[in-house]
Amino acid sequence: MTRLWGARHRGARAVPAHTHWFLLVLVLSTLACALLVQGYSRHMFGTGSDVRPPGEADSVPPAVLRGGPIIGEVSPRVRTLHPRRSTVALTFDDGPDPNWTPRILDVLREHDVHATFFVLGAKVAEYPGLARRIVEEGHELGLHGFVHADLGAASAWRRDFELRESQLAIAGATQVSTTLLRPPYSSTNPAVDDVQWRLMGGLSDEGFLTVLSTLDSRDWERPGVKRIVASSMPEGRAGEILLMHDAGGDRSQTVAALDRLLPRLTREGYRVGSVGEMTGLIGANQPASTEDQWLGFAVVAVFQASNWVVRILSWMLVAAGVLAAGRGLVLVGAARRHHRHHRRRAYSRARRRRDLVVEPVSIIVPAYNEAAGIEAAVRSLVASDLRVEVIVVDDGSTDDTAAIVGELDLPGVRLIRQANAGKPAALNTGIAAASHDLVVMVDGDTVFEPVTVRRLIQPFSDPGVGAVSGNAKVANRSGLLGRWQHIEYVVGFNLDRRMYDRAKCMPTVPGAIGAFRRIALVDVGGVSDATLAEDTDLTMALCRAGWRVVYEPAARAWTEAPATFGALWRQRYRWSYGTIQSMWKHRGALIGRGASGRLGRRGLTYLLLFQVLLPLLAPVVDVFAIYGLVFLDPLRVGGLWLGFLALQAAISIYAFRLDRERMRPLWSLALQQFVYRQLMYLVVIQSVWTALAGTRLRWQRIERYGTLSAGPGGPPVSRTGDTGRR
Repeated sequence: MTRLWGARHRGARAVPAHTHWFLLVLVLSTLACALLVQGYSRHMFGTGSDVRPPGEADSVPPAVLRGGPIIGEVSPRVRTLHPRRSTVALTFDDGPDPNWTPRILDVLREHDVHATFFVLGAKVAEYPGLARRIVEEGHELGLHGFVHADLGAASAWRRDFELRESQLAIAGATQVSTTLLRPPYSSTNPAVDDVQWRLMGGLSDEGFLTVLSTLDSRDWERPGVKRIVASSMPEGRAGEILLMHDAGGDRSQTVAALDRLLPRLTREGYRVGSVGEMTGLIGANQPASTEDQWLGFAVVAVFQASNWVVRILSWMLVAAGVLAAGRGLVLVGAARRHHRHHRRRAYSRARRRRDLVVEPVSIIVPAYNEAAGIEAAVRSLVASDLRVEVIVVDDGSTDDTAAIVGELDLPGVRLIRQANAGKPAALNTGIAAASHDLVVMVDGDTVFEPVTVRRLIQPFSDPGVGAVSGNAKVANRSGLLGRWQHIEYVVGFNLDRRMYDRAKCMPTVPGAIGAFRRIALVDVGGVSDATLAEDTDLTMALCRAGWRVVYEPAARAWTEAPATFGALWRQRYRWSYGTIQSMWKHRGALIGRGASGRLGRRGLTYLLLFQVLLPLLAPVVDVFAIYGLVFLDPLRVGGLWLGFLALQAAISIYAFRLDRERMRPLWSLALQQFVYRQLMYLVVIQSVWTALAGTRLRWQRIERYGTLSAGPGGPPVSRTGDTGRR
């Protein structure tokens, strides 16, 4: 494994570029295409009446308005066709439907009657088995568009797409093609207007026969079985084409009416059958070409795959929502119990008017090129209201870090200089040089309050406690990026630590502020350089060794957060990758017993679920959310998003109250969801890919800004304008 920083690590192999981003873009593009297919096919379907009012009919020939309902050639003269006398051509629109089409087919089979089904291409692709059953049982298929769009009002490309894709879907599902077509929203000959007439002319040129209706059962109104039957009965002996529906809503009345209608028509001397049977048309359905069958098979396959994609995404979205809500409730519940326990402990100490632990402390500051902030850090540590020794380990800095510390000439401060060996080595050097049994580790860009050390070591009154995590605070929070990190520290990190404390599975004591028993550090062999997250690795090792790790929220440290997105990316990339390394290194805890088992089955499971898997799913959830806004009910989707935002806001307000923070930064919480969250899950994706690729990550040092100074007797002062006072 690569070490953490400095010259020794410049030869570490860098992460291979961009393959994973290509895969991410490919996956998201594929998902977007699948969702577009679903959105177009499912949610462009008209929800209004199947009959629209006719427009102007100035150009419609009288031969069409008064002719037969089947319109073929339109040039050089119009040719129309009527069904034979005393016949009824039975037609169904808008299917196939998995609920109603099988029931209608059962009724037709029981009465030995064939019909013509004008199907939607999208539904054929979604339910190819039903389309095959229609053909296998001797019925005819006709086109009704792809998604029930008004073909007369559609652009030329949209009309061509609707017809071609519908024909391919039928060919892929049934291996046949059809020349019959009923335009959506068409009805009878007298209702043909100029728009529909122009459409029919184009359809005729392409070899289609337009099939209108002469009888409308009006079953789409669901007026009752008796009225449907009455509306479906011919008034004379002229041949009729009856319009019914096998999809588009509840068709239970249609099924019941059909079962009554067919024997009644037979009793009254009518023959009932398909359009081809009742008109003598031959070859309306013919075997599709091999090319169309293969292309149609691809269309059906794409729709089937998109169905599964939407189904899986729906399950994932529900699971993510349940997990997020459940996590929030668990965090709040655990934080409340932790706060009560901490308050009782503080009250007990106040009654005794003394602290349980007052022994001197060794503070180790590993420093590599920390000239910008090392003076403020050291001065704040020396100002502690408890006797401390401060050991600054300069790990081969190339700037003035060591000179600045030496020139301070502060009592109790020791400077140790060593060749660059990495942060773990610097910490181990400090541990070896420490004079006291309690050791505090602090980063070189972090400033303590005078009471921080004393508060931090109080949990060591319990001999089973081996390490204590303090409360790291973002000091440079004046900008938007600083506010977002401030929210993350208070809400994400600190609520998690309260929960980990209650569950006795703390995975990380942050490098910015942590206290340790020296004997515990010796017990686990000191600080390891096997991962890039030495603090997480060390904490997990302590937990597995049986030491308890707790959180002390009253011990506050003020640290510089990255001020640019590039710096933030580098920091979080190292954290995320190092955490994954540590999880893998300590995976044996999953089957461990006692404290080790608690870390594995509670802590590692939580990390895997909420810091690895859920961020990996976040891009998919975002794509699906956009799909919902475009194709589903935007008010409902927006309401769900606002609900989750309200839940996050409530949790954030509670976390800010626990930490006694001002609520003002929470105004940026909504914006955080659109920028900061996406950056964080991209970091996780990059980290997971790096880990899976087995690539070693080079240390990238975080830029220091020197924005903190040690305030006299109080919290640190940020030179960016935010005092950090409460």
